[in-house]
Amino acid sequence: MNFASRWPLVPLGDVVEDTQYGTSMKANEQGTGVPVLRMNNITYSGSIDIADLKHVDLSEAEDERYFVRRGDLLFNRTNSPELVGKMGVWNRDERFAFAGYLVRLRLNCDRAEPRFVGAWFNTPEMKAMLRARAKPSINMSNINATEVLELSLVLPPLKEQRRIAEVLDRAEALRAKRRAALAQLDTLTQSIFLDIFGDPITNPKHQRKMALGKLIKLKSGEFLPATDMVTSGPFAVLGGNGINGHHDKYLFEDRQIVIGRVGVYCGCVHVSPPKSWVTDNALYVCECSEDIEFTYFVHALTRARLNQYASQSGQPLVSASRLYPVEVLVPPLSLQRDFSNRIAAVDKLKSAHRASLAKLDALFASLQHRAFRGTL
Repeated sequence: MNFASRWPLVPLGDVVEDTQYGTSMKANEQGTGVPVLRMNNITYSGSIDIADLKHVDLSEAEDERYFVRRGDLLFNRTNSPELVGKMGVWNRDERFAFAGYLVRLRLNCDRAEPRFVGAWFNTPEMKAMLRARAKPSINMSNINATEVLELSLVLPPLKEQRRIAEVLDRAEALRAKRRAALAQLDTLTQSIFLDIFGDPITNPKHQRKMALGKLIKLKSGEFLPATDMVTSGPFAVLGGNGINGHHDKYLFEDRQIVIGRVGVYCGCVHVSPPKSWVTDNALYVCECSEDIEFTYFVHALTRARLNQYASQSGQPLVSASRLYPVEVLVPPLSLQRDFSNRIAAVDKLKSAHRASLAKLDALFASLQHRAFRGTL
C-alpha cells in the first residue's frame, strides 16, 4: 500500500497507553453475571459481535484490567492461521469483560481515533502482516502483543482520522445491512426445515429416526500442517472450522460433508467445495445410505448439534464412535427432495445478495485504499 508522504508512519505502540492480556474465566452456566467477550466475538469485518456470549460471576472478573470500555481495541492472539490477529473496536458503553485469547489495547485518544486505527488494521495488507507475525503450532497460530505494537500505523491529524472513520463507517453500514439480509435467509432455511419435518427433538410429525451408524461411515481427514500448505494453491483446505487455508493438491474430487473433530469447533458441519483437502482436525462422510439426500442430510446434521457429544476431558473431541449412536430424522425421500428444492430457491436469493455484497466489498476496499493514501 502506498501512503501519502505528509502523514507519518509511527509504531502502534506510540499511541497505545495500556496493553492487557485476557485471562481464563470460569463460565456461569446459568447465564447470569458479567458477559465475557471471546475470540469468536470479533468478526471478519472488524466489529465486535455480542452474540453467543458466555457469562462469569462478578467475583471472577472484578479486576478492572479485564473489562473493556468504549474505544478499546481487542485482537485475537491465538487462532487458526487465517484468523489469528483479527482486530475489532469496542464501540459500546456496557460493562463487558474479555477473556481467553484476547488482548486489549487502550489508545491515547488525544492522538488516535480508535475507529481509524481499527480500520487500518483491518485492511488486507495489515491483516496479512499480522498473520505473518504469528508463530504456527500444530493446530493454531499465536502472536505476541509486543510484536503487534511494533507494527506501523499511518497517523494523519486527529480531525482527518475522524473524517476517514466516518466515511468508512457509513460504507461498512451498507455492508452490514447486506450481511443481515443474508442472515435472515439463513433463518428462513431453518424455518423451512421445521415446516416440513418438525422439530427433530420432539418429532411432532412422527418421522422415522435412525442412528447415524446405520446411515453413514465417517473417516478422519489427512494431516496437513499450516507450514506445509501452499497458500497460493487453488484448492481449499478444510479443518474443524471450515476453510482455513489453501493447497496445491486435493484429496476429494467431489464435495464432502465435513464435521469438525477436535477443538472449539468440533461437531460443526461444513460442505467442502469440489477438489478440496480435509485435514485430520475434521471427519468426513465416506459412505452414505441411499435413504439420505445430500442437502437434507447436511441440515439434519447441523440441527443435531453434534458438539454436545464431544468428550469433556481435556480438549473437546468428537469421534465416529461418539457420533454413530446419534439419531436423526429420516423422512421419505420425496420430502427430502422437496426440502432441497426449496433450499435451492433460497440459495439463489443468497447468491444475488452475495453478488451485491461483493460489489459493496469492492467499494469498501477502494475507499480504504484511497483513505490511507490521503486521496479520499
